Amino acid sequence: MSRASLARRILPLVSGAALIAGTIAVVGTGPLVRGLLAVSPAAILGAFLLTAVATGAAAWRWRTVSAELGLPMSWPTAVAAYYRSQFVNTVLPGGVIGDVHRAYRHGRYSGDLPIAARAVAAERIAGQIVQAVITLVVLTAFVLASSRSSWVPAVAWLAVGAGALLAAVIVVALVAVLTSVRTRRAVRRELWLMKAVFRRPGAVVSIAAASLVVVAAHVGTFVVACLALGIHSSAGEWVALALLTLAAASLPVNVGGWGPREAASAAAFGAIGLGAGAGLAASTAFGVLTIVAVLPGAVVLVAGPIRALIRARIGTTPLVPPLPEERTA
Repeated sequence: MSRASLARRILPLVSGAALIAGTIAVVGTGPLVRGLLAVSPAAILGAFLLTAVATGAAAWRWRTVSAELGLPMSWPTAVAAYYRSQFVNTVLPGGVIGDVHRAYRHGRYSGDLPIAARAVAAERIAGQIVQAVITLVVLTAFVLASSRSSWVPAVAWLAVGAGALLAAVIVVALVAVLTSVRTRRAVRRELWLMKAVFRRPGAVVSIAAASLVVVAAHVGTFVVACLALGIHSSAGEWVALALLTLAAASLPVNVGGWGPREAASAAAFGAIGLGAGAGLAASTAFGVLTIVAVLPGAVVLVAGPIRALIRARIGTTPLVPPLPEERTA
């Protein structure tokens, strides 16, 4: 592995860890402990139900994209695989390893790894685009309607950060396209494939609706964390704070999902007068609830190898057989 490649892998982890450490250094460890202790059975139940809704919607989005690319899959397979990928994304740094594993598994059993990888990438990108649009629209409307002028700098910082990130991505993409014939050909090929995904209005509506449900369920989980902590605010502010926090959590510079989420939540809560400590506590409780709610993915992760090992020992099937649903996909 080259030094540049190693640096690209380590830098996001270091950045995420630095954000966590910096936030705790500024706010203190008290809110962190408060967030951990606020997780109650009722909050866990709420998070479980909301995460089940989000996982089902995300699996539907993935099935839609995959089917448009010619790789259909069954509903049980999609839901189980999505739970597994969420669990892996939550417990491992970077937040994408679970999606890589999901693409690999689907590609292995479908016989077309490149298309399976494109399906996962397109599904995640579509979800991020819908989330970004919802966040910008809702926050803009909320700021215009809110009587608190303190919301303006919070949303302004989000807009500046999002604009800078988008500009950086565009510049890097343009440089890559303009300096490489191979890259231009690859981009044209990928755009042609994605056109096949989004050519049907029904598919576009299905993907957008599923993404809306995913975002709403995650916002609901954040509100559950705030209620568990006894944080009092209006429903509109809860939604706005949740969207700000989720926007930061989508950045690929984190340690198992932790880092930008905590810094953004603490800053947003502090900016509107609820206190940075409350923001760190809410983000901590949200993080814990998220981990607990995707634990079914851990069961899926270990169930397959255990079942395969048992079957292999009794000599009935190969060591790593496909799931029944995957054989029919």
